[in-house]
Amino acid sequence: CRLFRMKRLNQCMEKITKNFSMEEFVRSETAGRMGISNEPDSRARLAIINLCTKLLQPLRDAYGKPMEINSGYRCPALNEAVNGAKGSQHMKGEAADVRCDRPAELVRCLMDEGLDFDQCIRYSTFVHLSYKLEGENRRQFLKGKY
Repeated sequence: CRLFRMKRLNQCMEKITKNFSMEEFVRSETAGRMGISNEPDSRARLAIINLCTKLLQPLRDAYGKPMEINSGYRCPALNEAVNGAKGSQHMKGEAADVRCDRPAELVRCLMDEGLDFDQCIRYSTFVHLSYKLEGENRRQFLKGKY
């Protein structure tokens, strides 16, 4: 049992890229408060790694400023608890809400860099970014509710 817990802890602390770790994607105050285990399955873990290596880290390198994950992976129970969309890409590990000083500037950087992505939704304090593990990305730019 102890060995299993240590393995799970190591998986959560796993560094994915220079600036992103698995822990950032599974951390949730809501999950902690409600006793929800927000552990991704193997497919969601692959999707998180894909999102970080193909979109978030290249965007962070180009942006040159800190980007913090507000909300990454959400298991179905957590997604329901936060009133997330029923088919949310967060539940697949394909999306992250990224907080930064200037969301509009981050979106402009994404456009200028020509990086592939599925959705980019700009809100006043964060940007929702997604990248599909399988299938073609839609490259949708949307404006969220303010």
